[in-house]
Amino acid sequence: MLRRLRTHLPVTDQLLLPRVVNDIPGKRLKRQAAKLTYDKSAKDLPELNVRQDETTLWGQDWPVEKCGHRGKNIGIFFFLVLIVVSFTYLYLRYVVSLVPVNRLRVADDGTSKEDLLISLDNTINFGARQGVETRTSWKAPIIWEGMFDPKLYDQMHVQNRSSVALTVFAVGRYLDAYLKTFLTSAEQHFMLGLKVRYYVFTDEPEKVPNIELGPQRSLKVIQVEKYSRWQDISMMRMKTISDTIESDIRHHCNYVFCLDVDQEFKGRFGSEALGDSVAQMHAWYYKAQKHTFTYDKNPKSKAFMETGDYYYHAAIFGGLWEHVKSLADHCFLGIMEDKLNNVEAKWHDESHLNKYFWLHKPTRLLSPEYCWDQVISDHSDINVTRLIWAPKHYDKLRTK
Repeated sequence: MLRRLRTHLPVTDQLLLPRVVNDIPGKRLKRQAAKLTYDKSAKDLPELNVRQDETTLWGQDWPVEKCGHRGKNIGIFFFLVLIVVSFTYLYLRYVVSLVPVNRLRVADDGTSKEDLLISLDNTINFGARQGVETRTSWKAPIIWEGMFDPKLYDQMHVQNRSSVALTVFAVGRYLDAYLKTFLTSAEQHFMLGLKVRYYVFTDEPEKVPNIELGPQRSLKVIQVEKYSRWQDISMMRMKTISDTIESDIRHHCNYVFCLDVDQEFKGRFGSEALGDSVAQMHAWYYKAQKHTFTYDKNPKSKAFMETGDYYYHAAIFGGLWEHVKSLADHCFLGIMEDKLNNVEAKWHDESHLNKYFWLHKPTRLLSPEYCWDQVISDHSDINVTRLIWAPKHYDKLRTK
């Protein structure tokens, strides 16, 4: 209809302005195409003989004439109900349109995580840190101290009920050497104020230390196989992470962070680190030239890379559970295909992780503050150490 109906309902002046309907031939063609598509499966129905006492309809016998005025009255009633509902819906839509957008409340049911992160990232001060890279070429933020408001991030994530799964593998001698320090320091600094669920993967569940956990924090121990080579332990964790996300984590948490156990939290590791897909810049390579990056250069490997954007550290990666599962599946499939071809990537799962982030750019990068090696002498860029490498004793801890 090209004319507005006479109505006492309020209407905006914009809708009362005359307008020209464009592209009439195009609209007619669309209608004709729709009709032809419908007619392909349509067929003529036999004429209904209303004089018969009973007429077959949908495989049943219904007395047509016996409906009489009662059936007609019911039809009129439902028609009037439909009109009332339609006008009520249109009126409510109009009322909502009068409310300014900035007065509308955002749903806080935890389902709009991507919109939440976009709005929060609009508050990042990319110019707060001079001398370091704060944004990638694809506009992903690189999180440094001083760029964000921690209280704002925590408040918004608490309101949206963000929850985080933290996975860690403590197999063999690594359990005794590092796990207790890792968990106790995480309780002091990791995602405080949010719901956190630890997943400890170990071959000796009975040796997991009892840690006093804070409110909204829980711990689950999952027994895993102990492989004879540490390289296999490192690489097969990707399958375990993927399987656990599918069977457990996705039912409890929005986000997943996967960390190595031989690390210790020293400062805030908070909600500013949460993102759709999160990668960790390697402390030893964040200022290095690209030609020094230790990508896998073997063309026979699925992790093969000639060049890349950054060199990422597999000691930390995370994001929404869907993205972490996709990463873990990609790495595991690449590792298994390499095994079939008798190939082993240079840095095992880390090489495959770098290949994944080259193909699927992370939406958030963590600066070396979030995984720092205190052996590095030049720490002029590091205003805060949030997580540090624990002393390595590979000769005593790793199996050959």
